[in-house]
Amino acid sequence: MIIVKAKIKEFAKVNEKSLNVAGDVAEKLNNKVATLIKQASMRAKENGRNTLMAKDF
Repeated sequence: MIIVKAKIKEFAKVNEKSLNVAGDVAEKLNNKVATLIKQASMRAKENGRNTLMAKDF
């Protein structure tokens, strides 16, 4: 798991008021982040690098 569940709750706010976070949010967000990392990794390799950089996102 890439995403830390406690951090989601920490950031899930509107006007400084905390929101409840459903149990499946972390898994869904984790899948999205993993996809972004995979895509960025492929871009780095396509550019002849073994280092993932911010510009790959």
